[in-house]
Amino acid sequence: MARPKPETFDKQKIVAENRRARFDYAIDEKFEAGLALHGTEVKALRAGEATIADSYAEVRDGEVWLINANIPEYSHGNRLNHEPKRPRKLLLSSREINKLFGAVERKGMTLIPLSIYFNRTGRAKVELALAKGKQAHDKRQSIKERDWKRDKARLMRDRG
Repeated sequence: MARPKPETFDKQKIVAENRRARFDYAIDEKFEAGLALHGTEVKALRAGEATIADSYAEVRDGEVWLINANIPEYSHGNRLNHEPKRPRKLLLSSREINKLFGAVERKGMTLIPLSIYFNRTGRAKVELALAKGKQAHDKRQSIKERDWKRDKARLMRDRG
């Protein structure tokens, strides 16, 4: 029997975070995926240089690929430096890949990377979310809820 995954992932050092994703998408389920890296990409990530703001993931030929994620060239690299915006393979189990593929095909959901981080063992991981895009009225509702929570906390703090 498979070991249950923890609700939160073991994030030691967060390299890149997609903060806008939680505003633009309704997050349904989160997955932790390994990241297949080449050459100087790990050194560039350890230096904290990556952006995943407009990146997404897609299932192609039974594999999951991270598209449009920018890991800039390593500054001390040589002529064998990596390509900054190349598609990167995400390492998931076949059961998880089938689940993601079914959700994307049938339900019209999107695979969005929420963050790239290093775990306790020093491996680069991607927190991947299965999400559905929000409409404009949903975004307004999120803003209202956020403002109300802020006002409520302020009122509770003032009253003691």
